[in-house]
Amino acid sequence: METLQKVALVVTIIGAVNWGLVGLFDMDLVALLFGAGSFLARTVYTLVGITGLINIGILMAHLDYKRD
Repeated sequence: METLQKVALVVTIIGAVNWGLVGLFDMDLVALLFGAGSFLARTVYTLVGITGLINIGILMAHLDYKRD
């Protein structure tokens, strides 16, 4: 499980950096690399979303663990 958590965190960070670039410079790096709306770009966005959900689960589990 620890490996999944680390991979999810790395992918989420990549997504956060991409959104930072969108906000600061109006530059979507994923779209630039893979083509806007391409299958590969949509796959990257989907993976970032899934890993965000995984990280929410990790956070909730961690908060429950601290409370006990």
